[in-house]
Amino acid sequence: MDRLDNPIRDYPWGSADDIPDFLGLPPDGSPQAELWMGAHPSDPSSVLRGGTATPLPELIAADPAGELGSAVLQRYGARLPFLFKILGIGRPLSLQVHPDKRHAEAAYAAELSGGAAERDYPDDNHKPELPCALRDGFEVLCGFRPVPDTIALLDDLAAPQLSAWRGQLAGSPGADGLRTLVTEILTAQTDHAAVIAAVRESCGLLAAGGGRWTAACAAYAGLAAAYPADPGVLVALLMNHAVLAEGDALFVAAGVPHCYLHGFAAEIMASSDNVLRAGLTGKRVNVPELLRVLDFRPAPLHILRPEPDGNEETYPVPVGDFRLSRMQPGTDGVKLPDSLPQILLCVAGTVLLSAPGGAELSLRRGQSAYLSASCGGVVAAGPGTLLRATVGG
Repeated sequence: MDRLDNPIRDYPWGSADDIPDFLGLPPDGSPQAELWMGAHPSDPSSVLRGGTATPLPELIAADPAGELGSAVLQRYGARLPFLFKILGIGRPLSLQVHPDKRHAEAAYAAELSGGAAERDYPDDNHKPELPCALRDGFEVLCGFRPVPDTIALLDDLAAPQLSAWRGQLAGSPGADGLRTLVTEILTAQTDHAAVIAAVRESCGLLAAGGGRWTAACAAYAGLAAAYPADPGVLVALLMNHAVLAEGDALFVAAGVPHCYLHGFAAEIMASSDNVLRAGLTGKRVNVPELLRVLDFRPAPLHILRPEPDGNEETYPVPVGDFRLSRMQPGTDGVKLPDSLPQILLCVAGTVLLSAPGGAELSLRRGQSAYLSASCGGVVAAGPGTLLRATVGG
């Protein structure tokens, strides 16, 4: 078991306070958006082993079977299949989607062979993900809202500029109707400023009036104010809105559009940095490629809560790349599962890790540890709360 030293990324949307507070450090005034825990080559963690800091990918490359275990090595190759993050979100991320595995492999190979000057696929992996709120108020847009509910929203907004949408969706109230409408929004060679201004005004009025759409319309009005000419605002209007409480989570599958608006969360995902953006960003937007990947199927948002699973609670997900669980070991202690690589993150209080040979490692809030597959018999004890990231079944 080894303490991790984790890199922080300072994207402009990051909060200046959340991650420093979590780590027990003074803020420096700059945005600190993401803390990465894992072995992704773009920004790997370092492992403090034997008094030396070594990048985690180097340790894995030196002894893949010992670090990952034979089952993980056989299934995923000599790489840690998950990436674990902390997100401190001060303002909205881009509206984005991620590819599935087959598409990512083909697109990555095509970009490599074609010598693309601008890259959308820095790796060949899919990127399903699971954000988990670390405090109340993690605000998200995720997936397309069921069309009857969107029609009800349009009726309540009563914005003449959106009246054509209602007819389109009523005539084709499923994925095909949404595909047509979203494609029109993102590919139209017109100025969207007037429509977005109308959305801002109508959403502001509806939010102020209270009722079913208060929180969602406040979010849409905020996006319209921040991005007054970005067609991503109009796509966002078609999406589910939710505010997660501490401990709530979402599974975001390949192709599902999402935008994290505000808050503080942990996030686990397949180890990838493949992102396709629709808008709400100054970064690269590739609309044709995004439309090839986007899942237009409407569905209500399904918020996950951890389910009892032995000595811990687990968030059920339909992928094997990762598994996230919560644990409060208490004074009696809990023996941790072994034979798989895992990252332990203390999110509250303190926890003491004890190995059979007598080695100990204390974790306080914000600190993390890496346990290789060959590190067995470790016991966690103490009044704190751990998030345990590992590989799924």
